[in-house]
Amino acid sequence: MNGVLAALAGLGPVVAAHVVLVAAALLLGIAVALPLAVWAGRSAHVSRLVLGFAGLVQTIPALALLALFFPILLALRPILGEGLPTLGFLPALLALALYALLPILRNAVTALAQLDRGVLEAADALGMTRWQRLRLVEAPLAAPFIMAGIRTAAVWTVGAATLATTIGQQSLGDPIFAGLQVQDWSLVLAGCVASAGLALTADGLFGTVERGLAFRRPALVWTALALLAAGLAAALVVPRLGTGERGEVITIGAKNFSEQYILARLIGRRLEAAGYRVAYREGLGSAVIHRALTSGAIDLYVDYGGTLWANEMKRDGNPPAAQMNREITRWEQDTSGTLVLGALGFENAYALAMRRPRAAELGVASLADLGRVAGRVTIGSDLEFFRRPEWAAVSNAYGLGAARRRTFAPTFMYDALAGGEADVISAFSSDGRIAADDLLVLADPAGALPAYDAVLLVTPARASDERLLAALRPLVGAIGVEAMREANYSVDRPLDKRSPEAAAEWLDEQIAGD
Repeated sequence: MNGVLAALAGLGPVVAAHVVLVAAALLLGIAVALPLAVWAGRSAHVSRLVLGFAGLVQTIPALALLALFFPILLALRPILGEGLPTLGFLPALLALALYALLPILRNAVTALAQLDRGVLEAADALGMTRWQRLRLVEAPLAAPFIMAGIRTAAVWTVGAATLATTIGQQSLGDPIFAGLQVQDWSLVLAGCVASAGLALTADGLFGTVERGLAFRRPALVWTALALLAAGLAAALVVPRLGTGERGEVITIGAKNFSEQYILARLIGRRLEAAGYRVAYREGLGSAVIHRALTSGAIDLYVDYGGTLWANEMKRDGNPPAAQMNREITRWEQDTSGTLVLGALGFENAYALAMRRPRAAELGVASLADLGRVAGRVTIGSDLEFFRRPEWAAVSNAYGLGAARRRTFAPTFMYDALAGGEADVISAFSSDGRIAADDLLVLADPAGALPAYDAVLLVTPARASDERLLAALRPLVGAIGVEAMREANYSVDRPLDKRSPEAAAEWLDEQIAGD
């Protein structure tokens, strides 16, 4: 319980960001839904169209809807300007506003359609214009029902906004996703409690507005609206407290596994020591994070040679690591101006691993052996591996297509292996759990998997910032694989865990001591 309370105490800026995002999405949803509802109330054809569209949006999973706005905004950049944000607040705002449309729109259309015809005829008989009838008759009568829809939309949006973490927007998804990755259940619970608390608070306040409108009690309405406004004002103020300190803000990106969290914090420590202020955008997938860097949405992050080679450069073949790194450096410079500062000194390669007893039972020591028993095994991997070129290369080289495939969050793959939910997993060579769990890494005789040197990438806009580069150059070639494994395992081990911050501090001390 103390861990949860401590985690909750540190969530102030995250809660504030979540509140601002939800409030902005809800206001945009209301601004779009209410005029559409009035239009739909005048036309049955329009009503069917707008309700059908809003219902269609609801069938799209919130995570997919958030992700879809990244390529949409990217495609709009040539038209609207290169400064158009493609990650973070804007795509999250647009996706969540769409998600909030249906309950507001449906309640408003239904309320207007079910108004007493006699009252409307009386308004017409008095000579009211359409605008007067809407403002003085229809809106007051429909208001409680519309507010019920806004109340529902608010609760939905609070929950869905936690997924904005995946596209680089700070939200209560940050502690939830990070906690799941490193199995820090206090952090997960703190994020869930805070999200539930916000949802209940929003529901209660909007419910008070609804009751005030229904029973003609203006005091209730204005009190609840004042509290909502005060909460939003506080959320806008909190992130600015303490920002009077000097220093530029550098945004560090990270993918969704422990090593990335640790390296981001390590880089952050070096930059803070150099006088910069640091922000983190974590939980980004490989398909998003490189574009985030080249577009300037983040300033730097650590990627891996084989990932850039196969996913971004669309290259086949597996040249030696040094040659691959040279070609990646040249390609990044030529295509986007991104600077490859250098390799950090260790490789985090994809590797397929098994528990030794299961491997002995099946007679498997290499990927070639695995191909011969592919129909009898289940291969578990993270959420993206099976869609990556590396999987296609391995599957084609060794005939693994007959194997059953299951996906897990990276932190749960090892649990799946231990529990028999998978026979083989896509492990990472710098992961300390390989040695800790005494796993067998299957040999790759055909060389299907490329090299994966960890390399530090800097966005084009920061490529000539000598102060920043000087702070980070000591990391190049300074991190050995054994030190990285120990740091990773200290975060992932079941007991006596370190936080990514503590692991980064330990790793920094190891680098300084070498």
